[in-house]
Amino acid sequence: MAPSFTARIQLFLLRALGFLIGLVGRAALVLGGPKFASKTPRPVTEPLLLLSGMQLAKLIRQRQVKCIDVVQAYINRIKDVNPMINGIVKYRFEEAMKEAHAVDQKLAEKQEDEATLENKWPFLGVPLTVKEAFQLQGMPNSSGLMNRRDAISKTDATVVALLKGAGAIPLGITNCSELCMWYESSNKIYGRSNNPYDLQHIVGGSSGGEGCTLAAACSVIGVGSDIGGSIRMPAFFNGIFGHKPSPEHPLSTSDCCTHSENFKPLDLCLLSSMGVESSELDHLSPWLQLFFQVVVHLETILGASVQHVKLKKMKYSFQLWTTMMSAKGHDGKEPMKFVDLLGDHGKHVNPLWELIKWCLGLSVYTIPSIGLALLEEKLRYSNEKYQKFKAVEESLRKELVEMLGDDGVFLYPSHPTVAPKHHVPLTRPFNFAYTGVFSALGLPVTQCPLGLNAKGLPLGIQVVAGPFNDHLTLAVAQYLEKTFGGWVCPGKF
Repeated sequence: MAPSFTARIQLFLLRALGFLIGLVGRAALVLGGPKFASKTPRPVTEPLLLLSGMQLAKLIRQRQVKCIDVVQAYINRIKDVNPMINGIVKYRFEEAMKEAHAVDQKLAEKQEDEATLENKWPFLGVPLTVKEAFQLQGMPNSSGLMNRRDAISKTDATVVALLKGAGAIPLGITNCSELCMWYESSNKIYGRSNNPYDLQHIVGGSSGGEGCTLAAACSVIGVGSDIGGSIRMPAFFNGIFGHKPSPEHPLSTSDCCTHSENFKPLDLCLLSSMGVESSELDHLSPWLQLFFQVVVHLETILGASVQHVKLKKMKYSFQLWTTMMSAKGHDGKEPMKFVDLLGDHGKHVNPLWELIKWCLGLSVYTIPSIGLALLEEKLRYSNEKYQKFKAVEESLRKELVEMLGDDGVFLYPSHPTVAPKHHVPLTRPFNFAYTGVFSALGLPVTQCPLGLNAKGLPLGIQVVAGPFNDHLTLAVAQYLEKTFGGWVCPGKF
């Protein structure tokens, strides 16, 4: 299954193009762009901003704090920090304050006791942000595509409606990569988001606006999506929690938050015992020592059975993700071409012409989208290649599922490096495969923060479990948070 000579040439040309574009982009980063006095936002001084959603909801239900004060505290933080990170791209402050006032009025009537309130509205008064690619009534819904810059949501996406029904109050919508298909969150409508731990570093994608917004204490819980790591990479790069559920699980949309206990209202129980599998990590060193600290702790303190495993088929991670993306739908139809999505299901887009226009600063599309459109047909697998890698996927999935059983978790790196600097992903376009492979395998994964490295950038790890054992990965996330500290607010380093 070694790549053909033609495929190797194409890969070389893609990397060469990415390298040249990366050099131009990094030069632009040095010479232009907004300048700030500090490379990180100011640390949090308002204690409310450091509480979990569960804690805030409890304080509001008990009338120990007014909902309007909570929402105002977050609005103040957003006004202070968002100009630096550009995570939230459209505010709904006026509506949020009205909704917070309505919560306070409801509580003043004292018609329900605390238990009833918790049952009806587990996130009562808790600030929420939503990825711009999801519908939030009255808010833009372009997915960063210029052709859709005037699109306004007339209703709420199902997951947004459920969270609002649980009492959460949306503060605004957050940035994403163009059409959610790149791991740096930047587009022609809203610009680029910046990492709150160092503004010269990326936030990840495609749910990167959510990642940096939550990390900077500008929101409590966030709605995003994850088909190749779009929640987990931003969660890793920004030092927060992110969860990609099992396919067809009731929690079909990925979520992210600063505190793992915010997953509790989703009625996921914890198990008291587990087996832990660790992966072959000799080629990855940025957080190797910390990784083994986690393994040793689980083994010595919890008595978990730890096995060091080698999964040779993991080297096909990118191919397995491409196989998933090449699969026909349930209706038997071929997947929609990305180039057609760029044209918003109408306008014809010539990617080669757009590349020429981009070089002249005239294209309305980002270079990652143009590059994907140019290479789309080369990346789409023939039926023969699809069947070949489908067999590999099924074999690897079977191997993992049998290894994990119903009480095992698998620890795996989230990315080859900590958050790269802006534009560097163009020179490493396939590094998302560390997260993408588990989307292809259809397994639940929770991204767990594990503190900061020597340069103040977040560390973390993926925790994987067997199908529909989401409760296991979330239980481990909660334990690791208590043991290793979890989210570290920017500015404390």
